[in-house]
Amino acid sequence: MKICFLVAEHSFLDARIFKKEAKSLAKKGFEITIIVPKVNGRLFNIDGKKITNNFGDSVFMHEGIKFVTYKKVDLSNNLIKLKHNIISRTHKGFSDPLTRLGVAEEADVYHAHEYFSLYSGVGIKRILKERKIKLIYDSHELDPDPCTTNSKIKNIMIEILEHMLKEIDYIITVSESIKSWYQDLNSTIPIEVIYNSPPLTPSYNTHSYPEKDKNNILIVHEGIVDDKRGNSNKMFEIIDICNKEINLTFRIVGGTKEGEKEKLKIPPHLVNHIELIGWVDYHNIPQSISGANLGWIDLQPAKSLNHRFAMPNKFFSYLNNGIPVLVNKCTDMENFINKNQCGHVVNKIDATAADYASAIISLSKNPHHLKQMSINARKIMEEQYNWGEMEKLLFDVYDSF
Repeated sequence: MKICFLVAEHSFLDARIFKKEAKSLAKKGFEITIIVPKVNGRLFNIDGKKITNNFGDSVFMHEGIKFVTYKKVDLSNNLIKLKHNIISRTHKGFSDPLTRLGVAEEADVYHAHEYFSLYSGVGIKRILKERKIKLIYDSHELDPDPCTTNSKIKNIMIEILEHMLKEIDYIITVSESIKSWYQDLNSTIPIEVIYNSPPLTPSYNTHSYPEKDKNNILIVHEGIVDDKRGNSNKMFEIIDICNKEINLTFRIVGGTKEGEKEKLKIPPHLVNHIELIGWVDYHNIPQSISGANLGWIDLQPAKSLNHRFAMPNKFFSYLNNGIPVLVNKCTDMENFINKNQCGHVVNKIDATAADYASAIISLSKNPHHLKQMSINARKIMEEQYNWGEMEKLLFDVYDSF
C-alpha cells in the first residue's frame, strides 16, 4: 500500500505527522510520501524557524520517508471559489500545488492533516476516481473553531466541510469531544480517536517526593510561550506569589515561536527561578522534562473550542514521565484527569496566577498525594495511552481498507 500524507500548514518534522504516524506506517511496511509546504523557499521547524542549512531539495529522503515540497499557498483567501469547486462534485478548478503533487504520487491512501489539505485531498480523490483511492481526514483540531472564527467565514467553512465529509473514508482525531463534534456533522463516517501520545519512556524513575523537599517545587512548561499558551507574565506572577511560602522554579522546554530564547525577557529577580532549556529534538523531550513535580498547561477554553477540547502533546509527555498535570478547566483534560487521578484541575475556566499559585502551594504540602498522582500518570501511559497502543489503532484504520 502506498500512502501519501497531505500537509498544508505543519512543519515537515511535526511529531504527530512525521515522528509518529509516518514512522509507524513505514515500520509496518507501507511506502510513505509526505507532501509539505515551504515558506519563502525554505522548510521550517516546529518552532516556525526556517531551516537554511539543509533540506533544500524539492524532493528528498529523510529517515526512510520520502518528502515532496511545494510553495505554500493560502487557500483561505478564496473560500467562495473553494465552495464552488467542492459543491460542483467535479475535479475542475482544483489547481493548487498540493492537489497537483498529490495526484502525481498515485497513492492508494491519501491522509490529510488540516482543513485545507483535506480540500486538496477531495480534489485528488475526484481526479483519481478510477483508482478508487481512500481519503483520511486527520483532524488535529476543530477548523473552523466556532468560537474564534468570524461568523460569516465560519458558516462558509462549515458548509464546505459538510460537503467534504461526504467524500472521505475515515476520520482520525485527537479527543473525544472533537469526535462527537464530527459525529454531529456526519454520523455515517467511521472515526477513531488517536491521542497525541509519545512512545513510552524507557528510562522512567519513580518520583519520591520526600517530605523534606516539599518546599522545593519544579514545574515544567513544554512548548510555545505566548499570550495563549504558556503566558510568561502569568508564569512570572505565579513564581512571585509562590515564593513567599515555597521555593518554586519553572523549567521551559521550548520558548517563543521563532525559537529565540532571548525574546523571553525574564525579570532580574526571577533569573534563578527560570530554567530555559529551549527547543529540543522530539526524542530528547523526556530527558528535558525529567524530575519535574508538575507539568503546567494553561489554555483559554472560554475563547476557543479547540482549547476546551484540547489533549495536547505536552499533556501526554508529562504523564509519560510520571509528571502530574496542572491545568485550568478544559473539558477533555479535566475528564481524563478526574478519571485517572493523574493531575490537578484548577476549577476555573480563566485561571489567574493566584489560582495556580494557591493550587501549587496546597499540593506542595501534600507530597504523598503528588507521588500517588505521579504513579497513576505513569501507570496509565504504560497500560493504555503510550504511542505503542495508539499505533495499534492507526494500523486498524489502515487495515480496514
